[in-house]
Amino acid sequence: MLDTLAVGTYNLPYGRQPIVDNQLTTVIIELAFRRVKQMSQTNLTTLHQIDNKPLRERILDMLRDAIVSGELKPGQSLVEMELASQLGVSRAPLREALQTLSREGLIETIAYKGTIVRHLSKRDIEELYSLRSVLEIFAVQRIIANHNPDDVARLRQIFEAMLAAAQTGDLTEVNNLDRDFHDALIELSQHELLAQTWSVVSQRVRQVMALTNRRNSDITRIAYNHLPIIEAIAKQQSAEAIRLITEHIASSGGLIAEDWHDTAEADSENGSNS
Repeated sequence: MLDTLAVGTYNLPYGRQPIVDNQLTTVIIELAFRRVKQMSQTNLTTLHQIDNKPLRERILDMLRDAIVSGELKPGQSLVEMELASQLGVSRAPLREALQTLSREGLIETIAYKGTIVRHLSKRDIEELYSLRSVLEIFAVQRIIANHNPDDVARLRQIFEAMLAAAQTGDLTEVNNLDRDFHDALIELSQHELLAQTWSVVSQRVRQVMALTNRRNSDITRIAYNHLPIIEAIAKQQSAEAIRLITEHIASSGGLIAEDWHDTAEADSENGSNS
């Protein structure tokens, strides 16, 4: 079987018909068009590096992006045969990608139900967000201690881009910039072990952030929520910055934990295994 997953395109082997009556198809096509847009803004060197990626890594990137962006939602089924058909690839590299996603905790296999996007239980969110709070508080403390005006300028630049995206109604870009802001806090802390620890939880954090933001009817508020944090850092107000970042993280975590706890209960009532 010919592996024909194209980076940034939706490509199927000759003679194979996609399964169109499936939500996964819509998600995959949307991701493909997004890759085309991203690639149009990428230099040729980067394009060459992407082209040289092994097929399993390209499949992994596409599925991981769909999960952590919230386009594939917790509980959504991932049928290997259908995915292989939709992506136009053999099942071997797809299976490797799914195994990696399972190790990352993004998907799970449930008896009599198959492989699904992993549910986010109340305990999952509480654990994730309690750890996230510790990491980001530590990062903010180090940024303030470093007292580098360039750090504040970097955070303001991300905020301004996030606000511009929100004002045009581009939720996907707001999500990306929201993630960039919190990634920047970790990076600007200049603490290598902190950055390594963050990399372990960042994918799940991004997933929860995307799911939370989808429930916010005023996406400009998502951007403005970051401004007081930047101002406190700029003014070297450590206690205020810690209070703001703690409340910012806790409010998001509390909202999404409550939502997905209810979802798990609903699945149980419908006879699903969890």
